[in-house]
Amino acid sequence: MKIRRVALNIFAWTIALIWIVPFVGVFMTTLRPLDELIHGWWNFDSFHPTLENFASAWNHPTAALKKGMVNSLIVAIPGTLIPLMIATMAGYGFSRYRFPLRKSFFILVVITLALPQQTIAIPIFQLMNSLNLIDSYLGLILLHSAWGLPWITFFMRNFFTTIPVAAEEAARIDGANDIVIFFKIILPVALPAIGSACALQFTWVWSDFFLALILIYSPNKLLITQRIPLMRGVYNVDWGLLSAAAIIVMIVPILIYLLLQRYYIKGMVGWSLK
Repeated sequence: MKIRRVALNIFAWTIALIWIVPFVGVFMTTLRPLDELIHGWWNFDSFHPTLENFASAWNHPTAALKKGMVNSLIVAIPGTLIPLMIATMAGYGFSRYRFPLRKSFFILVVITLALPQQTIAIPIFQLMNSLNLIDSYLGLILLHSAWGLPWITFFMRNFFTTIPVAAEEAARIDGANDIVIFFKIILPVALPAIGSACALQFTWVWSDFFLALILIYSPNKLLITQRIPLMRGVYNVDWGLLSAAAIIVMIVPILIYLLLQRYYIKGMVGWSLK
């Protein structure tokens, strides 16, 4: 058993090292001048770290990330909360209530999960154009909300099916209606699943480039992911600048994961104590 445990640990650390080495290379590219990277980022004969690339990306003259971060937050926050609230209630409805065509509706939800964005890019543009929502944050928020509803509904429905109905039946005997049961009993228990869905949806909305490329055109409205390609020069590519910009974009989803991990554990502990 000890040999097996040691072998599994070695295998796990090897996989982790394979995943982290490229990121270390990108990070070293952001911190070191180009002349130190010619012979490889792993060569530390000369090491003069600097944060100049981060400052240049943050205050870029034509594609400043500080403005792009604000724009992305304007889209990502409502684009996460709106589908999360609606899909949580929809998932609970699919797991608890019996109504006509329930299975058909649920199958339709599952089918939409396999629909690639690229296949409906033209209908999306035509629909948003007819609604005068081109180059509008509202249009992008509605699009991300509609795209997140199916998978969050499916995710939450599967979670609610694992919760016993005994507490809900006891609450109904005491006179509680469905709204009180959902918000007072079910919602606190569902905090772990809600935290997980929130982290995933926010990360996908924040990292989106394709849908934003279809709808957002004004230079002052460009999201943070749209600004990184604009930093690429015509005759020269500043890899340190691009690497720093990529890491800045990664920081916010990482912080969201760290923040929601705490609430995830808190919800699990609260559920077990109750």
